[in-house]
Amino acid sequence: MFSFEGDFKTRPKVSLGGASRKEEKASLLHRTQEERRKREEERRRLKNAIIIQSFVRGYRDRKHQYSIQRSEFDRCADLAQSGGAFSTANGANLTLLVRQLLFFYRQNEDSKRLVWMCQNLIKQNSQFVKQLDGPDRLTCLFQIKRLLGLCCRLLQNCNDDSLNVALPMRMLEVFSSENTYLPVLQDVSYVTSLIEQILHYMIQKGYYKSLYLLINNKLPSSIEYSDVSRVPIAKILLENVLKPLHFTYSSCPEGARQQIFAAFTEEFLAAPFTDQIFHFIIPALADVQTIFPYELFLNALLLAESGCSRRSDEAPWLFYFVLTVGETYLGSLSEEGLLVYLRVLQTFLSQLPVSTAGTNCQDANSDSEDEDEEISKMTTTPGDGRISVQYITEECLKKLDTKQQTNTLLNMVWRDSASEEVFTLMASICHTLMVQHRMMVPKVRQVQIIVVLLYSLAFNARFLRHLWYLISSMTTRMITGSMVPLLQVISRGSPMSLEDSSRIIPLFYLFSSLFSHSLISIHDNEFFGDPIEVVGQRQSSMMPFTLEELVILSRCLRDACLGIIKLAYPETKPEVREEYIAAFRSVGVTKNTEMQQCIQTEQKRWIQLFKVITNLVKMLKSRDTRRNFCPPNHWLSEQENIKADKVTQLYVPSARHVWRVRRMGRIGPLQSTLD
Repeated sequence: MFSFEGDFKTRPKVSLGGASRKEEKASLLHRTQEERRKREEERRRLKNAIIIQSFVRGYRDRKHQYSIQRSEFDRCADLAQSGGAFSTANGANLTLLVRQLLFFYRQNEDSKRLVWMCQNLIKQNSQFVKQLDGPDRLTCLFQIKRLLGLCCRLLQNCNDDSLNVALPMRMLEVFSSENTYLPVLQDVSYVTSLIEQILHYMIQKGYYKSLYLLINNKLPSSIEYSDVSRVPIAKILLENVLKPLHFTYSSCPEGARQQIFAAFTEEFLAAPFTDQIFHFIIPALADVQTIFPYELFLNALLLAESGCSRRSDEAPWLFYFVLTVGETYLGSLSEEGLLVYLRVLQTFLSQLPVSTAGTNCQDANSDSEDEDEEISKMTTTPGDGRISVQYITEECLKKLDTKQQTNTLLNMVWRDSASEEVFTLMASICHTLMVQHRMMVPKVRQVQIIVVLLYSLAFNARFLRHLWYLISSMTTRMITGSMVPLLQVISRGSPMSLEDSSRIIPLFYLFSSLFSHSLISIHDNEFFGDPIEVVGQRQSSMMPFTLEELVILSRCLRDACLGIIKLAYPETKPEVREEYIAAFRSVGVTKNTEMQQCIQTEQKRWIQLFKVITNLVKMLKSRDTRRNFCPPNHWLSEQENIKADKVTQLYVPSARHVWRVRRMGRIGPLQSTLD
């Protein structure tokens, strides 16, 4: 009935999980997240501490190993110099020394050790090169490239008088020469592959920068190319400049040859010329005996221009080099090379700064002594002694005005196989000369620099006919997919893409300018096709078009003038009324600055074209006035129907009438009621 098991007193029940308490879910999640963040932060701090400690220990160990290897290198060098057991005539010993040097080398501490190593390698080059024919050939090639890279770095401090540059220069010369490897390896293709890899590595490590600094620091500023035989270091430097340009680099990664020419161009030709570059290097490369790879250089230059946008301030120097060296190699260029040359001319001529001689024509009777003083001031820039950009620009334009340049360009245009691209490029070149550099075809040679090319083209009937045919046959694809002539697009005043306008504006401008100039010297009898007897023979006509062709041509010119007005001034279109423009302005419709500049530039091009076309139309109209060859109402366009928006636009009192009213009152005839 009753049960007693000994538990007569109750005991408190203790929860092993701790005191129970109620906690909000959000607070619990936040506390857990914070604890997790602290643990993660602690792990990160510990990891970072381990990394820092490891880096410090590694740095100290490396410094210690550098010291050990440097001491070992010095011990071996002392033994070799004293004639001890260690000999540098052994290829394995040389490899060991080079390995040690490359491991601990620091330029501010070990430059003398590098010079000593170069001296021994030059002396025992055959023993060292033998390693390239054994199992350690990759190691040996790596060591050669690294050593030559260190020599390039060392030579960049050539302005330090305490530095001996002769041995590093000799090192570069010896180990980049085929004569060093061929007697040992006996394989021409293998040797060529080795040298290509070595040169490519050296270029990446500043080879051309080192040569540029050596030329400007070790050669006198008064040196010229004729002095090369009397200055041995000048000849060596010139050979080193040319050496990398003659290999194909087929054993190197793709684009290696382009990198070589790009490095050469960047270091020597893209900056303002020093006296050494201007008077020595460029004349040397222009000499036919140096065999400069001109066509390959043009291809690389054009590829670099299309690949990346070069700064415009580099253009004058590059253009001068292209023209100067081209005087020697133009005759040996292939047909494709000539086309590349024309593309380069078109590219760099448009980037030339506007010359002062083109805008301000000097008096023909100016004192020659004053001109000489001005030229001497323009030659160099005060302070740094470099050739000034004004002088280089003038020299570029002068070199364009040579007989050789003119004949080369004319032969490209006059050949039967001349393509549309040739005519377009030629027109762009002439357009730049006439617009940007103010070389309009004048009646007499009064400007300082005149391009003979423009004269030759102006009086060539075949070229003018071909040019007009090219202009009239240019088409563009519309939105509907149909091909429409660009002349028709211009006549309508329809907006045109930048690509299309760049195609037709230079051609149209050149044609109008040259044809206008040729009409000045054409007699009416020759213009109208009347026979002219000269000593019993019919004289060949300079007139490029017949009267029937002139009727069609003048109609196209007339419509083009009206269309260009719409392109240059869109607000003059009939559908754009004054009230319509005011409405747009009232709601604040504006354009950004960049777009506005592009619009203004394009507008300026159309205005320039309009001026030369209207000049040609005036000349043709004057011929038609003297002797009709056009049908009636030919000069009035049917496309335009002039209407007045307001009656007051029909009559505006002249300034003279207003002055008379103010001074004389109402005396005189009555004013029009339209006033």
